[in-house]
Amino acid sequence: MPEDKPLRSDARRNRDAIVSAARAVFEERGLDAPLKDIAARAGVAIGTLYNRFPTRDDLIAAAVEDRIEAGGRIAEQALAIPDPWEAFVYLVEMICELQAGDRLISGLAVRAAPSTAIAAAQATGHTVMRQIITRAQQSGALRADWVLEDIAFITWSHTRILEATATIAPTAWRRHLALTLDGLRADAAHPLPVPPLTEEQLMESLRRPHPESRS
Repeated sequence: MPEDKPLRSDARRNRDAIVSAARAVFEERGLDAPLKDIAARAGVAIGTLYNRFPTRDDLIAAAVEDRIEAGGRIAEQALAIPDPWEAFVYLVEMICELQAGDRLISGLAVRAAPSTAIAAAQATGHTVMRQIITRAQQSGALRADWVLEDIAFITWSHTRILEATATIAPTAWRRHLALTLDGLRADAAHPLPVPPLTEEQLMESLRRPHPESRS
């Protein structure tokens, strides 16, 4: 959350404690964890939390601001891979690996960006991802009817697979992803029954309500 002026030392300590507690609680219980539990973990009153972070999205943005550039770095690394199909596979695999290792990032995959700064970083990453997809399609490796918005189906399903298997078979998601990637090869393509989501439909899906507790 941008600061209009420097915080007093006690206010800074409170803010840092809240953000640290938010990261821990969100990682343990997901991004819809009760905010009162975060305040308790930070050792502050719930009113203090809301004074610093008026909305849940404000707090989520502060909690993930040190990690959000990871997706952009993955896209840039993938773009540098000469083989178009290998670049596409690297992109998808590393996004899924990032989700598997970080519940905050995984939670962001199923909701709208919590701040304009994060939305801008995501938009930059999407520009590079579109280049990777186009290159893979032009090479004849990736099915021609696949679009960037379709990656939501991978990240959404990946999130649910992680929830179901993380403590039982933590690498099971790799099997599902391998099956998915095989289905995306151009030579395995069959006509798809319905058109892809539009960008507007995708954003509407991400903006769907999430439970939020102020107590």
